[in-house]
Amino acid sequence: MEKFLKEWKKVLEADLQYVVAELREEVEPPCVLFLEGKVGSGKTTFCRLFTDQKTLSPTYSILSEADQVLHADFYRLESAEEIVHLELGLYLEGKEYFLAEWGHRYMNSLLGEVPDHFRMYKLDFLTEESSSDSRHLKLYAIDPLL
Repeated sequence: MEKFLKEWKKVLEADLQYVVAELREEVEPPCVLFLEGKVGSGKTTFCRLFTDQKTLSPTYSILSEADQVLHADFYRLESAEEIVHLELGLYLEGKEYFLAEWGHRYMNSLLGEVPDHFRMYKLDFLTEESSSDSRHLKLYAIDPLL
């Protein structure tokens, strides 16, 4: 079950740093943040800003680490069974944030891999039809047990 928490309207790429700062105040770590949206909607740019990593790129690997953040891009996964082989529990030790692009569709599989004390959230990146540069972002808390 999802509970709406906050939204940001007409977000340009230059505004994403402010969204990152506000989002960090809204979510309670340790947490999983599922990032959902069309290809090119700003998810990876958001992750780069969240981690302060200019070189973070999901093109080369499914998992990337930066300080207290684990980033995953599940776009190229062919099945939920692949998640078990990633050994996420080892990567998440000591982490505050798990940013999971395209991860919401694998939520049931991830529940068995992510420590129980991690809270879950979803951030939707919705493309504005009137502007290809503007995004509408919505943040939800997720209770996977309901």
